[in-house]
Amino acid sequence: MPANPKETLEEILKLMGFDATVQEQHLPDGILLDVQMPDAGRLIGRQGQTLSDLQYLVNRISFEGDPSVPKVSVDIGSYRSQAREAIIKKAKDAADKVRRWGDVVELEPMNAFDRRIVHNALKDDPGVETKSVEVEGTDKKAILLRPKH
Repeated sequence: MPANPKETLEEILKLMGFDATVQEQHLPDGILLDVQMPDAGRLIGRQGQTLSDLQYLVNRISFEGDPSVPKVSVDIGSYRSQAREAIIKKAKDAADKVRRWGDVVELEPMNAFDRRIVHNALKDDPGVETKSVEVEGTDKKAILLRPKH
């Protein structure tokens, strides 16, 4: 049975008791499922954790049904795109400090998805290098920005 990520997400939302509509958009690197609903914060969760869990479930169920299904991103009310822009701005502001003062700057602990956004945003910066470092007592890592030598 071919997997249909949109139908999977719609069914999960229905079972959770949410009245939502899902719009599907095909992107070069996968599928974006954008959820529209009132009171989106309930589904986004604290720091987007519920949204991330929902995306994980849709990907797992879809992949089990059909391993050739492209990667699915789930967004609610443009939360992820706004959060991505905020992370990029924070990374570029930190890079400016590194270039200006020559100091090492540490960003707060982030999940792997957010760290990848930072590394990609600064990968071509000739004056700054990024490195993920373990944060004791958590499963997240922080990013250190320092001058490139």
